[in-house]
Amino acid sequence: MALQCGIVGLPNVGKSTLFNCLSNARAQAANFPFCTIEPNVGVITVPDERLMKLAEIDNPKRVVPTTIEIVDIAGLVKGASKGEGLGNKFLANIRNTNAIIHVLRCFENENITHVDGTVDPVRDKGIIDTELQLKDLETIENRIGKCQKQATAGDKLAKRQYDILLRYKEALEQGLSARTVELGAEERKAVWDLNLLTDKPVLYVCNVDEASAVTGNTHTEAVKAAIANEHAEMLIVAASAEADIAELETYEERQMFLQDMGLEESGVSRLIKAAYRLLDLQTFFTTGADESRAWTFRRGMKAPETAGIIHTDFERGFIRAEVIKYADYVELGSERACRDVGKIGIEGKEYVVEDGDIMHFLFNV
Repeated sequence: MALQCGIVGLPNVGKSTLFNCLSNARAQAANFPFCTIEPNVGVITVPDERLMKLAEIDNPKRVVPTTIEIVDIAGLVKGASKGEGLGNKFLANIRNTNAIIHVLRCFENENITHVDGTVDPVRDKGIIDTELQLKDLETIENRIGKCQKQATAGDKLAKRQYDILLRYKEALEQGLSARTVELGAEERKAVWDLNLLTDKPVLYVCNVDEASAVTGNTHTEAVKAAIANEHAEMLIVAASAEADIAELETYEERQMFLQDMGLEESGVSRLIKAAYRLLDLQTFFTTGADESRAWTFRRGMKAPETAGIIHTDFERGFIRAEVIKYADYVELGSERACRDVGKIGIEGKEYVVEDGDIMHFLFNV
């Protein structure tokens, strides 16, 4: 599944530093209030200890983790919604992503210039939120006129869409993001094609100094309060320290660095996992002598749909799925052992795949 998270933020908040830690790609991250024009894309491995355990058991020829694409989108500026600073291009790049990682500067450093002169992450958040909200409001207003005419003519779907559009419009005019509007599943289907920028799931990453990496600081507390009603997640990361960790060659060295900071897991690893959750994704596995592999699927998908992730023929000709729970596989140590004690479930088309399931699909085309 080609899923993307876009990293956004004002210039010089640590966005490119964080991207460089996440990816093998290297953006030009200079200490000036400027930013790259073209987005950089990195394919990020999702850390999963379960895959490593399966590989230990089966000793396969290949181990293939699941991935997410991270897009480093050039910094937005005031007026982006009206095309300032190549704003239309930046906004288009955001629209193409599935979720947003919004980096906020939560550290003081007089050697790193801030575009607005002072460090205030809530103000910075407001600048980008406003630009995205204005663009969404433009989208909504353009659609309202068309829907109103159709609704007046008796189109029931248009009437439903019109009512939802008005709710979005009211929220946006109050300076609220579209994601704060509560919609049911059927209502979301009715307006799925709007693709509103502020309706995308968002993870706020508070970039702090090393001393604040564990407990945060007054800036992160302010951000936490500001997003309380947004249905969004927040993560505290010290990007400069993460850059130092990334330079270390061995796992042991990296772990020692983290322990010295008082952390159990790197911010980069936590961020990747948070992004995975943000997109409401889970993982199923296939494993054997040839390959142990993690596969990404959306929570709630049924067996034939997940089979189609491997190959469309698997979904088209789906017969049944053999399912082993991860805990059983690890405890018993092999597929054969699971089969011998009846720990392989035979599931049909209505089976809802669970996170960690080890799957074998039977199909005929």
